[in-house]
Amino acid sequence: MICNDIRLLIDYSIKNGLIQPVDETVIRNQYMNVFGLTDWEICECDDKESDGISIDEILNRLVDYACEKGIIENTANNRDLFDTKLMGIVTPLPHEVCDRFQRIYNSVSPEAASDEYYSYNKKVNYVRAGRIAKDLKWKYKSEYGDLDITVNRSKPEKDPRDIKNAAQNKYSAYPKCQLCPENAGFSGTATHPARQNLRPIPVKIHGEPWQLQYSPYGYYNEHCILFNERHIPMKIDEAVFEKLFDFLEFLPHYFIGSNADLPIVGGSILSHEHFQGGRYTFPMETAPVESRFLMSEFPDVEAGRVKWPMSVIRLRDLNRTRLVKACSYVLDKWRSYTDEAVGIFAETEGVPHNTVTPIARLKGDIYECDLVLRNNLTTDDRPLGVFHPNPSLHHIKKENIGLIEVMGLAVLPSRLAVELKAVENALLEKRDLTKDPLTAAHSQWAEEILGRHPEFSRENAEDIIKYETGRVFEEVLCDSGVFKRSEQGQNAFDRFICTQLK
Repeated sequence: MICNDIRLLIDYSIKNGLIQPVDETVIRNQYMNVFGLTDWEICECDDKESDGISIDEILNRLVDYACEKGIIENTANNRDLFDTKLMGIVTPLPHEVCDRFQRIYNSVSPEAASDEYYSYNKKVNYVRAGRIAKDLKWKYKSEYGDLDITVNRSKPEKDPRDIKNAAQNKYSAYPKCQLCPENAGFSGTATHPARQNLRPIPVKIHGEPWQLQYSPYGYYNEHCILFNERHIPMKIDEAVFEKLFDFLEFLPHYFIGSNADLPIVGGSILSHEHFQGGRYTFPMETAPVESRFLMSEFPDVEAGRVKWPMSVIRLRDLNRTRLVKACSYVLDKWRSYTDEAVGIFAETEGVPHNTVTPIARLKGDIYECDLVLRNNLTTDDRPLGVFHPNPSLHHIKKENIGLIEVMGLAVLPSRLAVELKAVENALLEKRDLTKDPLTAAHSQWAEEILGRHPEFSRENAEDIIKYETGRVFEEVLCDSGVFKRSEQGQNAFDRFICTQLK
């Protein structure tokens, strides 16, 4: 059967244009070497099976065989390392992928080029579409629009054996991080994912070499990552806006944004400059401007305060150069701004706290940039951040609120896929939630749900739990806003605009 399964993978690769029929013998011999085979038993494949089987199922069969034969230990990390190794054998070389992208980009359109490149990434299983499909997703109707709620089930859970292996693994600084160009073709280790099927596209950004790839576990459609080839830290300054707009001119149908450059309010990798983008309309993009104002230094730039749970200033202009200057002006004013009345401090003991999360997009010929004002101040009673989800919400969301959440898409931990169902069942069966480790952290929240929903029943339980989870995420965003949605908070927001920008 192993020969049959290898044949399925070869057939899949030919049908999807990864290899050509003339390559079959060489590819087969490479797979025989991987599996330690000395004979090839030709089995007639069922054409219907070959047509209908997914790449995930083909790879699972092959990885199962490797585990049974002791080629690898059966852990989540080892399985991922091995199936990526298998796909790497049929992944075209970088020059082939880049040449095809550039040819389509020049002869058809940027949109056609990104369409083909994204499709290719799914075919080589770099974008793990089968796993992404397992994520739970729904909408929550809020006063700010429909927020996106996702429970991330695509990334495999940590296996205790993998954790042990990682601790025993000799440290290597190659690649320096998961965003460095050296990841392309890398075989992976106990502490670093395999990337034999990664083929980034080179892009010139702000006169420097950058690269474009997709996220293997994308949270939204065509979730891409744009990264500097140099391993340099994140920095939000005037040049960032030039870089964001450079990308928009390269792929005008995508949005592009940057995490903030300070801990707590920044992303998970602050050590390597990168942006995230894609083809998706986030809730924040459709949020209206609720108050317009005129910037004294830039009267031709459209400026307004966005109706959003976090504190967002939207700037728009046909003139790219002018908009860059205007964005930089707002950034500089915010960096040094303090308003003790609402707990905003630009710095404490010489440590800076203010920064922005910028998101850029093209609306026809108009450049648009949303500047989300951020502050990473901590206190003794709020060590994770003052402008961070309050402790009562940590049973749902405790992690940092980065670029994706800022725009209205909740990335919730995989544990909730089990815990929310356990809460639902416990409430229906009237069990004590404090007695079950799966529900204990949610017990107070569950009581509040019953108080708000006396109609709770088997017919509506799942919908109510989803609604209330979305409600928590709305609170998470409100907590993360520097100017609260209260009258005091909005007056303070206006005070910043009036004293610093008008």
